[in-house]
Amino acid sequence: MKKSTMTIALAAALLSISVAQASEFSGGLIGAKAGSNTSDIGGAGTAASPTANSKSPSTYGFEAGYNWDMSTNFLLGVDGFADFNQNKTHNTVPVGNLGYRSDVYGLDLKLGVPSGDWLPYAKLGYGSASLRGGQAMGTGSGAHLGLGVEYKFAPQWSVAGEYTTISDKFNNNTQKLNNKNFTIGVNYYFEKPYVAPVVAAVAAPVAVKEEVKPAPVVAPTPVPRKTVFAADSTADSLFDFGKADVKPSGKAAIDKFTANLKGADYESIKVTGHTDRIGSHAYNVKLSTRRAEAVKAYMVESAGIPADKIEAVGVDGSDPVTKPGECKGNKKTKKLIACLAPDRRVEVEVAATRTSK
Repeated sequence: MKKSTMTIALAAALLSISVAQASEFSGGLIGAKAGSNTSDIGGAGTAASPTANSKSPSTYGFEAGYNWDMSTNFLLGVDGFADFNQNKTHNTVPVGNLGYRSDVYGLDLKLGVPSGDWLPYAKLGYGSASLRGGQAMGTGSGAHLGLGVEYKFAPQWSVAGEYTTISDKFNNNTQKLNNKNFTIGVNYYFEKPYVAPVVAAVAAPVAVKEEVKPAPVVAPTPVPRKTVFAADSTADSLFDFGKADVKPSGKAAIDKFTANLKGADYESIKVTGHTDRIGSHAYNVKLSTRRAEAVKAYMVESAGIPADKIEAVGVDGSDPVTKPGECKGNKKTKKLIACLAPDRRVEVEVAATRTSK
């Protein structure tokens, strides 16, 4: 396949995908790798422009990059890399020997297909190579291609096997360096793993028989009122799946709730957004917070509730309604999404004193 055709195909694939929930591989990363390099030099086979046969020295390298989830099935990333291919003596035409090593630097676009802890991916980019420390010297640049698969064995660590190739035409325009690398690498992701909050156990109160005394007359105290709205799983839910714009059906549900609170003196109102466990902690915190902020904004706009009386927070999936083991699996399927629907919700808790009917 020609380079231009590959570039157009990759660009079309990337433009056709839309943003969705995060995978295990989103965010920034750094990594180190080592393996085997296969190298040769193509030339005219003359003394001025010799060819060098294929040899396989060792190689090591480093990379740094960032990945974005573009849908539940695709991931887009950008990687900067540096490969250091070690010295080896090659047989040449005309007859002779040629020793050299090569350093390759470049930048790749990465297209991956995350599936749980696994990430198969392809790379397409541009690299520059330099011959060093031997009888051959020169620099050049060309297309850099790669295929690999990555496995997340810990929340912030992964191991990756990768094949890359680059063909660099030298600045003398008569020779071309061909490099192929097979490497195994370890990557570190900067995003910290999510740790569920520990809920302290509270001892049950012990009943104590007390003398009955007349209750003192006190002013009315705020009475908490809590309502749970379905986030995205019913006909009257607040949002579309994965979105944070309040739907007309959601506005109607909020209007009905605030109408019952007319004439109340608001002490405080807390709006809490919840998600299910699908996706990364960082993405779900953002989504649950955006949904809580959207409900707060609509209550201020439609019911005239002072904004400083409303607290909006997002807690992602840290407080599920579903029981452990009730919804099995981690891969995003229609069955799992439907089972986890009760976890995707917005809770509104009001502490107020009724002052009029």
